[in-house]
Amino acid sequence: MSRVVETGITDERRIVSILEEDGYFNIFRWSDAASTSYPEHTHPHDEVRWVVSGVLEIREGKRCLRLNPGDRLESSANTPHSAYVPEDVVYICASRRPKEG
Repeated sequence: MSRVVETGITDERRIVSILEEDGYFNIFRWSDAASTSYPEHTHPHDEVRWVVSGVLEIREGKRCLRLNPGDRLESSANTPHSAYVPEDVVYICASRRPKEG
């Protein structure tokens, strides 16, 4: 299951620095145009999506998480989800190996 943290942080350099300190790798900037959608899928690592501008919606089953600028989505590895972009969005993506035990 995923959770949203409302950080209020939208500065890309600061976001990258925080994610590096938190042990994330494969950190990159991504953007999608309005009406973009991604079918249900999973990731093998814990994932973060941190919105810089615009809006991103993540669906997990019947649950819809709406991410606005400054929101950080934290998803556990292998969590099935899909995504929809109601308006142009820019976000930072990152991966981290799941903690064992």
